[in-house]
Amino acid sequence: MTDPRELLREVVEIPSVSGEEEAVAERLVEYFEERGREAYVDDVGNVRAPGDDGVLLTSHMDTVPGDIPVREAAGELWGRGACDAKGPLSAMAVAAARTGASFVGVVGEEKDARGAHHLVETRDQPDAVINGEPSGWDAVTLGYRGFVKGVFDAKTPSAHTSRPGPNALEYAMDWWHDVEETFEAEGESSVFEQVTAKPLEMSGGVAEDGLAFEAHIDASFRVPPSSTVAAVEETAAAEVPTYVGEDADVGVTWVDSVPPVMASPRNAAATALRASIRAEGGETTHLRKTGTSDMNVYHGSWDCPMVTYGPGDSSLDHAPDERIDLAEYDRGVAVLTAAAERLL
Repeated sequence: MTDPRELLREVVEIPSVSGEEEAVAERLVEYFEERGREAYVDDVGNVRAPGDDGVLLTSHMDTVPGDIPVREAAGELWGRGACDAKGPLSAMAVAAARTGASFVGVVGEEKDARGAHHLVETRDQPDAVINGEPSGWDAVTLGYRGFVKGVFDAKTPSAHTSRPGPNALEYAMDWWHDVEETFEAEGESSVFEQVTAKPLEMSGGVAEDGLAFEAHIDASFRVPPSSTVAAVEETAAAEVPTYVGEDADVGVTWVDSVPPVMASPRNAAATALRASIRAEGGETTHLRKTGTSDMNVYHGSWDCPMVTYGPGDSSLDHAPDERIDLAEYDRGVAVLTAAAERLL
């Protein structure tokens, strides 16, 4: 039978950029079936291996783009996804197969979290969740910021550039300047506790019909646990220019959001992982991450103990030198197996 390191190398060798996870999914189904476990691919491409819902072990199968030749060197496995998140994914598959815990490998985490959203819509809440992302074998992630995405649009009648008065692009620039200034004024604490505003795309100019001037900004706002999605939306919307003329159309539309999450270090999942890390000779570090993960989706829908954990150095996520230390991976497998046994 495939041993844990062999499984890791196999799934790393299979490309699985978001939207192309089928081959990795098939290999994981085979892995569970080889061990007498039921496993199948659901309607959106998630791999489900139903088991004891005392704990659900779940991580994502997709990666960001980037071709990194798969190789072993100095005790490390190199390859796209080795760290984020095929190391945690493989360790969880092994632990679930050994303990009988429920397992799900989800699709689309790097893009739109559609696998996680489908999961919470189509299955019952488990008793506990350990979400798989690289934290280091002796660290547990308790918190993530959420996010909200908005679209600012402005439209003004076309006019000669010699005429006074703002056009759509000026309205857009004014809005973004005021938004940045407002959130920067609030950001005197750690990055984790700040709202981070980032423009994702800007465009503007004369409309195709030549009768209007248009401007467009796609923006993303990271939401700390000390705030809410609604509060960030309200603050950003309040900065929409109010001095616009009667013939201008200006506004912001909110298109997507995920709430922030901050779990208690005393919840059952965190406690089980700490005890298991200690049994392997480690001292647990608790992490708070400035990004977002599928844990945000689960926390927004399920009221049960949950944390994020997985072997791997998160500073190598998406990097051109992405790799995972194989000894750390082995320890991660042992920690997850022991934590699942405790929770079951």
